[in-house]
Parts: sequence; C-alpha cells; structure tokens
Amino acid sequence: MNWDLTRPGEIETAAPTLFNAGLVFIGVIRTPYLTRDDCPRQGSADGPMCRIEVADLWKPALKGLEAYERIEVLYWMHQARRDLLVQNPKSDGMTFGTFALRSPVRPNPIATASCVLVAVENGAVLVRGLDCVDGTPLLDLKPDRRGFVPQATPNPGEVTRGETSAAN
Repeated sequence: MNWDLTRPGEIETAAPTLFNAGLVFIGVIRTPYLTRDDCPRQGSADGPMCRIEVADLWKPALKGLEAYERIEVLYWMHQARRDLLVQNPKSDGMTFGTFALRSPVRPNPIATASCVLVAVENGAVLVRGLDCVDGTPLLDLKPDRRGFVPQATPNPGEVTRGETSAAN
C-alpha cells in the first residue's frame, strides 16, 4: 500500500515549521513487523512477543517495572505522515477528523499501547500487544494506569484508589 497517497475526502495541511518541544528516544522496539503493511490494526494481548531495547543511559529507570502486569508503551511512529486533518481510513468515503481516530497519521505521531509485561531482563522489556514496525523509536514506558498504585504516600487531601472524597 502506498501510505503517502491522499484518499478521496481527505484534507491535507502543510507540515508545521515551528516546533515547541524536544523529545528524546530512549530505546528501540523490536517486533516481527518489517513493514507498515505487516502491522496489525491494533496490538493484542496474545500477539507475538516483542522486545523493547532500552538505551544504556535509561536502563536503571527499569527498576521496579517488573512488579506490574501491564505497561504503557509510548512510541514515535516515524514512518507516519503528519499532514492530514481529515482522513478516510477505510477508503470507503467515510471521513473523520484526525483527532477522532487512532490512526498513526497525526500532527505528532505518538502512539501508546497497553501491553502485557512478560519480563524485564538485561535492560530489555519483553511484552505482548504492540502493533508497530520493527525499529520504532521508544519514547517512554509507564505502569498501565489501570493497575497503577502510587508508590509514594498521597498528598494531604488527595483521594486514593478505593476511597471517595467527602464531596461525593
């Protein structure tokens, strides 16, 4: 598939020339998907094992990650277009604004996947549930928000999981 073609009904814009933030790639993601055509539409918990290789500088930051069943993986979809405002994802004439889709085509092609954590070993993280091309740059790793319990004590007045505020 030619991913650079504009489909009927899609609206393009010029790419921005001003950038407001800097990002640091902290590793690389290894998957069995060699091209965008190989990638599934969404990752699956029973999908293939993928290896997230964390750069040496960031390996100490993996400490404690193994305690979680699921993690959020944030990555940069480096092969995606960045210029579509309205998309026709199925080429069927139905169009949607970019922000109403989970398409890789976005102004900032940041993806997030909730993955099953299989193991943390030797500075690498093994997961299931990714849907990106082999060699995709890694932006960040976090415990999945659904299973996260803060390690620090709550701030005064802060509502914690399982509690309700007096206002409720």
